[in-house]
Amino acid sequence: VALVANMDFISDTLINNVVADPHTGRLYVGAVNALYQLDSQLRVESRTETGPKRDNRLCTPPVTAACEEAVDTDNYNKLLLVHGAKDTLVVCGSVFRGICSLRNLSNIEQLLYFSDTKGEKSYVASAEESVSVVGVMSYFTSREGDNFTVFLVGKGYGSHDSTKLISTRILQDYGDWVVFDSIIEASAVQANPFVLRYLHDFRFAFKDNKFVYFLFSRTLGMQDTKNFTFISRMCEDDQSYYSYTELQLNCSATNKYNKAQAAYVAAPGEALARNMTESGQYGTVTTSDKVLFVTFTSDEDPSTSALCMYPLHSINKRLVEIIGACYSDNGIINGKSAVYSPYSSKSEELCTNNNRKSIVTQYTCGAEFLPSPLASKAEFALATEPSLVRKGHVTSVSVAVETEHAVAFLGTATGEVLKVHLSAHPEVYGRAPGDVTGDRVNKNLLFDSSLQYLYITSEKKITKVPVQACHLKTDCHSCVSMKDPYCGWCVLEGRCTKKWECDRSTEDNTWLWSPNQQCVQIEAFSPPNLSCKKTQQVEISVPALPSLRPSDSLVCVFGTFRSQAVTMHDTQVICALPDPVDIPPTPDEQDYVSVPVEVLVNDDIKVTSGEYHFYNCAAAVRKNQNTPCIACVTSDWGCQWNAQEYSCSDSNDAVEGAHIVKPQQAASCPQFESPEPVLIPVGHRIPISFQGKNLDIYMGRRFTIGTELMKYTEEEVTQGQGSEFNFRGYEFAYDKQQEVNVSFHIKDRDTERKIDSTLTVVLYNCSTGREDCSLCKHADAKYQCVWCAVTHTCVYRKLCPSPEPAQCPNPTITDIIPRFGPLNGRISVTIKGSNLGIKREDVKKITVAGVDCVHQEDRYSVSTSFVTTLSNAGCVTLFLCTSMKGPAAGGTVITIDGEDLDTATKDDVAVMVGDVPCQVLSFGSQITCMTGRYRGQKVPSELLTVTVKYGKNTTKDISAAYQYSDNPKIIEYNPKASFLCGGRKIVVVGSGFDLIQRASMRVLPSADEFSQATSPVEVSEVFSKNDTVLQFNSPAVNCCADTQLFRTFLQLDNVQEELKGFDYHPDPTFNKLSKNVITETSIIIVTGRGFSKAMTAKEAEAFVGDALCHVNILQDDKLFLEAPSSQPRAKSKRQRRDTTNDLLDLVIKFGNGQWKVGSVYYARKDEVPLAIIIPGVIVPMLLFIAISVYCYRRKSQQAEREYEKVKHQLENLEESVRDRCKKEFTDLMIEMGDHTSDLSEGRIPFLDYKTYTDRNFFLPSKDGANDVMITGKLKIPEGRRAIVAQALNQFSNLLNSKTFLINFIRTLESRPDFNARARGYFASLLTVALHGKLEYYTDIMRTLLLELMDEHVQNKNPKLMLRRSETVVERMLCNWMSICLYQFLRDTAGEPLYKLYKALKHQVEKGPVDAKMKKAKYTLNDTGLLGDDVEYSVLTLQVLVHGEGPDVTPVKVLNCDTISQVKEKIIDQVYRNLPYSQRPKVDSVALEWRPGSTGQILSDLDLTSQKEGRWKRLNTLAHYNVRDNATLVLSRVLHTQQSFHQNQDSHEEKNALLEDDNTFHLVRPADEIDEVKSKRGSMKDKAMTKAITEIYLTRLLSVKGTLQQFVDDFFRSVLCSSAVVPPAVKYFFDFLDEQALRHDNVEEETLHIWKTNSLPLRFWVNILRNPHFIFDVHVTEVVDASLHVIAQTFMDACTKTEHKLSRESPSNKLLYAKEISTYKKMVDDYYKGIRQMVPVSDQDMNTHLAEVSRQHTDKLNTQVALHQLYQYASKYYDGIIQSLDDDPAAQSKQLTLRLQQIAAALEHKVTDL
Repeated sequence: VALVANMDFISDTLINNVVADPHTGRLYVGAVNALYQLDSQLRVESRTETGPKRDNRLCTPPVTAACEEAVDTDNYNKLLLVHGAKDTLVVCGSVFRGICSLRNLSNIEQLLYFSDTKGEKSYVASAEESVSVVGVMSYFTSREGDNFTVFLVGKGYGSHDSTKLISTRILQDYGDWVVFDSIIEASAVQANPFVLRYLHDFRFAFKDNKFVYFLFSRTLGMQDTKNFTFISRMCEDDQSYYSYTELQLNCSATNKYNKAQAAYVAAPGEALARNMTESGQYGTVTTSDKVLFVTFTSDEDPSTSALCMYPLHSINKRLVEIIGACYSDNGIINGKSAVYSPYSSKSEELCTNNNRKSIVTQYTCGAEFLPSPLASKAEFALATEPSLVRKGHVTSVSVAVETEHAVAFLGTATGEVLKVHLSAHPEVYGRAPGDVTGDRVNKNLLFDSSLQYLYITSEKKITKVPVQACHLKTDCHSCVSMKDPYCGWCVLEGRCTKKWECDRSTEDNTWLWSPNQQCVQIEAFSPPNLSCKKTQQVEISVPALPSLRPSDSLVCVFGTFRSQAVTMHDTQVICALPDPVDIPPTPDEQDYVSVPVEVLVNDDIKVTSGEYHFYNCAAAVRKNQNTPCIACVTSDWGCQWNAQEYSCSDSNDAVEGAHIVKPQQAASCPQFESPEPVLIPVGHRIPISFQGKNLDIYMGRRFTIGTELMKYTEEEVTQGQGSEFNFRGYEFAYDKQQEVNVSFHIKDRDTERKIDSTLTVVLYNCSTGREDCSLCKHADAKYQCVWCAVTHTCVYRKLCPSPEPAQCPNPTITDIIPRFGPLNGRISVTIKGSNLGIKREDVKKITVAGVDCVHQEDRYSVSTSFVTTLSNAGCVTLFLCTSMKGPAAGGTVITIDGEDLDTATKDDVAVMVGDVPCQVLSFGSQITCMTGRYRGQKVPSELLTVTVKYGKNTTKDISAAYQYSDNPKIIEYNPKASFLCGGRKIVVVGSGFDLIQRASMRVLPSADEFSQATSPVEVSEVFSKNDTVLQFNSPAVNCCADTQLFRTFLQLDNVQEELKGFDYHPDPTFNKLSKNVITETSIIIVTGRGFSKAMTAKEAEAFVGDALCHVNILQDDKLFLEAPSSQPRAKSKRQRRDTTNDLLDLVIKFGNGQWKVGSVYYARKDEVPLAIIIPGVIVPMLLFIAISVYCYRRKSQQAEREYEKVKHQLENLEESVRDRCKKEFTDLMIEMGDHTSDLSEGRIPFLDYKTYTDRNFFLPSKDGANDVMITGKLKIPEGRRAIVAQALNQFSNLLNSKTFLINFIRTLESRPDFNARARGYFASLLTVALHGKLEYYTDIMRTLLLELMDEHVQNKNPKLMLRRSETVVERMLCNWMSICLYQFLRDTAGEPLYKLYKALKHQVEKGPVDAKMKKAKYTLNDTGLLGDDVEYSVLTLQVLVHGEGPDVTPVKVLNCDTISQVKEKIIDQVYRNLPYSQRPKVDSVALEWRPGSTGQILSDLDLTSQKEGRWKRLNTLAHYNVRDNATLVLSRVLHTQQSFHQNQDSHEEKNALLEDDNTFHLVRPADEIDEVKSKRGSMKDKAMTKAITEIYLTRLLSVKGTLQQFVDDFFRSVLCSSAVVPPAVKYFFDFLDEQALRHDNVEEETLHIWKTNSLPLRFWVNILRNPHFIFDVHVTEVVDASLHVIAQTFMDACTKTEHKLSRESPSNKLLYAKEISTYKKMVDDYYKGIRQMVPVSDQDMNTHLAEVSRQHTDKLNTQVALHQLYQYASKYYDGIIQSLDDDPAAQSKQLTLRLQQIAAALEHKVTDL
């Protein structure tokens, strides 16, 4: 079958996009400035121009004359989408800011819609060529329920584009929307124009199962330019992109292949699905699953690409894990943070844990209250190993499934399309047919609708090629060796086909799949072989025999003989063998003949073939002529020997007798064996005896013996005793080797027939290889060799007439190598001669010139040579004559000249340059050597000595002779491409080339599995060279017909530099010249393809005849040449006979390549046609216009640059203003790196629940930390404990009666002596006592709150409710919030609060803090601002902790810090991983400084303290003169003055002890005397002082600016309803909302106040002012003052009233004035957001509370709380009894009686206390 030529389509311009309409099979091609509609055969049906258009990116469409910058701009096609339902094509281009149009699918010339007046909302694509755009059709449902088609667009960020990365575009006008409007305003998924990280490169978009997916790569941040690949997913009809989630895809475990290039989604087919499942890295993959196939390139190794596979279910599963972790687990998977928000700088409090685990399945498309957008962190990327790794760039991929096997087609950057069988070990099995143009394959690699053809798009061409070419293979072997999954061998039709083209392919063994690489084969014959004398049937075993039908005929062919065949058991074929006469003769040298066998079906279709052996026993004797019988019976064919007839024949049981030897019975053959002796010397006759066996048949016969060495003579054999035979020997002659094997034959003398003889002896010659006496004596004794003094030879003992001398002759020396040596010796000398001993010990002593030498025994050779090391012996002088410098990589050849250099041998000489060996190349009167690589650090090196070493003792130096310099560097090279023919001039620019001796350009082919032979290296030497420029002609590459990948290197001596990016292109092709007539002024146009790939007009040469003609213009497909001005001569003298015109060859020369493109002749002067004149005028005009346009564009770009420059300067000015705050902030962020780098929950010192509640409930009480509730110590006598415990349990039960408890509380609150503090304390006790039943506690609180609310509303002052904690219920509410928000603090708000506290503390301690006045340089509180400028410097101390090993901790302190402050900072740093309560306190440590040999204990006050009048200054580091980097020792003190560890402010208290002493630290308080003086001063002075203090207020600003981020973060974590809202807050706010509705006169503002009073003011302000209520930290007064300001700001943000600001306003109000409005809005939004949330039912709330009770109650001091509560019951006993008696409900429950019983049990307790 002839191969149909591939169809193709060629575009005039670069093709950008190709799409197919699946319904019609049409193709739509979007190219630069054109759009084509092609049918499935690539014939153009319709074409329309889309550009160039007058446009400029800076102008807003419509572009009119008003846009002066507008120029003709190419329109790149950015997006093509087929909307089949509406018969429209969406076309988006790069002009007019990426506006799209709609065209008719059936006729693209018809424009259905285009508008450039709709403004920014209609800009869809990108105006920049390099920005990638992808799109996918989808649908959208409006709020009114209308459903319409939209398309989703993914687009990178161009500098003039919108920042939207993903947008949804409508295809019709609807409401306010116009066609192409972006209808979803989700700001979440868009780039920030100032951040590099959002430079996306979108590669693919698709939809599957209600989801839309985008595949793209992007970088992660500013510094990191490495690309990472992501797939993002969202729901199709997602109205706000809440479901948008990104998942990183890694190709290889290390993500080596990191940048996606192209992708394809397809079902994997059964085989690939099974392989993927079995590999274990993809989960279970079924045939119905879809798989995403992605090709990647590598930033790390740009020369390789990989294909990775990702099942969509794996992608979706990982996405659900990521989303679920964020919705319900704070974004944590396996203890690690897995999620971040990709398009915002805030991602800390992104995730939540307040949702049920099932929420991710309930809200598959996200929701407003759930976090979005999300992205996986790198550790949770979905990684798979590459299925295939290739050299080169893979630019496209498509996957088809054939017979359940997946095949991938991969397009490459060099224009190939590789076919890959995606088996368990994917391999490339072929290339798609077609010319390899060297152009990049477009990422749109499409199948036609039948999936049988592939449309391959390169830069300007689309080719339609079949996916397979099975039919070209004509035999089974070549069919299966293709390994093509599309192909198989159709056995019964004898052709290579696709499976469905083979009629009976469903039956067994009828279609053999190519990748299995198996054909039908004959396994065995039975019988396996047959005598050529016989005939019978043969059974042929064919395991893979195809199933045959009765109608099929089967034939066997043996050579030319045909016989019908029958089949048995489906695998056996039985045939008749040919008759003996039809069997060919047996060849010489063989004992069988091979006959080809073929099994044919239906007469002429070959199923299988093989060979059948017919053996010939008569020929078996040929194997070994000396043993005919043995050769016969041991042959493979089972022959027998007839000794009488002397014949070998087929085995025959009918023939019997002693003369018959049966098969395999060689021992029964008549034969001669066992010769004696086995050793025979040359030249001496020795009789030989041997044994005979089975010779009965030869009784009385006579035998002769012979062998080849007996020169064709035969000797008589005589018979001895029994079976012994003898012959008298023979005088052999042989001198080629020391010994040789000799085999004898024996013949029957009468018949001349050979009788089997296995007689073999060894013939030896003493004199061969033993030329002297020593060697002779060294021979093995069995040979009996002796040194014959008469003949001076070594001979067999009996051949020498004289006896052997006892000693050998004296040694003789024939040669000494070398003849010269250095005086100092230590070189090896080889002495050659004869009789130099038999063994190495024979050499006793060697002297040279009277000096002893060392014998090198291991190099001794018997008798002939030994090697010795010379101790001391000519004199060498030398100097360097070439190359004083060379590169550090080595490879420089240096030549050393001098006198007597050829002393010793080349092996003795070693040359060193410095300590680098120099490899000796030649040795003689000059020495040359090649330098090695220089290992030193310093380049260029010092001048190094060149040392020549002779042997071990003699060295000769040439000092300062050689210098290693920098290796040559290559900066740039041009041009960067060449044709395969080579010869293009390549100019390499760099430095250090003068040092190079040899420079060459080398080309190596990259390994490729299709080219079997490895191609040779192509080399071209440098032809011009100076220090900075090298010039080469590119080497011609002749090895390969099609381009494979080449790597090009420069070899500069030892330095090999790869010329990255140097490309070889296929040689250009030229069309025949269309016009042959030229004139002196005409332009010749040559057409063809691929000219501009590696050539320019300047370099190209053209010849007409022997004259050069100028190349004017060179385009890829055209050359414009100027004809020579005078008519040249023809190169050959041939003239045309019929005319007088000379035919001249037109030759084009590109580098080494020459092409004759045709012949031309000159027209006569009167023949010049008009057609030649016109181009001659027009072309120069066009050139002129082109140059003018270019100049104009240059000018306008220059003006634009000037404008940009001025704008840039203004921006710089603005920037420097911001810089100060930014610097402070950056410093803080860097310094806080230690604290925040690992602020996981483990590192934030949260208090446990008990300590948290103790501090919140009881620390503010009058006993503080010693409160009995905190210590938990009750003084109850041992004997009463059981009774008291029982009574307290009864009291607990009583409190669980709502009637009792409400009465109890009312009674207490009605008493005037039950003050606010007591009420608060009582409420806290009640909270602990009822902690086990928080639902009941909440119920009590609600009841009391409703009463309180009614009371306030009736009194017409509802706004005052919850203002202060004046009632029990208000305090109960405060405690309830503390309980319910504990977990929220730990999970969410705690981290930003802790960071704020740490940042504030860090900022305060960065500057001086006055230890006495508690004022700081850096603070937010103006009253705590240190008014004076204190001189100070920062010191870093190296602190050793006594008894804790040698590790030193660096601690930053100030030299103006007091010793206590220094100790504090040291403890903070040394024990930073311990919570505050576990650290040593300042008073329990001593600080010692050891400047010299003696140590000095540092303390705040000692005898050295300075005095100023009656004031004493506290000691600082400056006072002790401690310097930077000093080492201090911190040690524990055993006896402190008092135990401070229960007291939070231990050191402050100690300072109080110093108070009487009139001490000060930084600023001395004014004395009374000074004050009197100042009173007399004028008002003016006072104003001055005030003003000067105010100067320092700007410091507040700087501190505020530095901390702003931390304050914002905290406020955001507390006031963000879109993140996590604790259920208690929602529950309580809903309760307030309900109550507000219940009362008529409660307006919105009152409700706002209630909410503010119940949560922000009641709880958050308290925690913000007292971080030690939640963290194990110590808050100093100075930090506390600043926290106070932030807390005040928080309070202001929560109030509705507006603050009018004036100059008199307090500084802190002014400080945060600008932010307060933002914070107010946050509070409003927070309250609104909570109102819109899903309600929390009573049941949900109770479940939550029950869980808190269960987790924490047993840790609390419940018994103590009950005991303390009873004190109140006891104190107000009578009132309580009275109130219970008055309450009928209490009476019915006998509450009075129960209280009396408890009182009776506990009354002793009262007296105890």
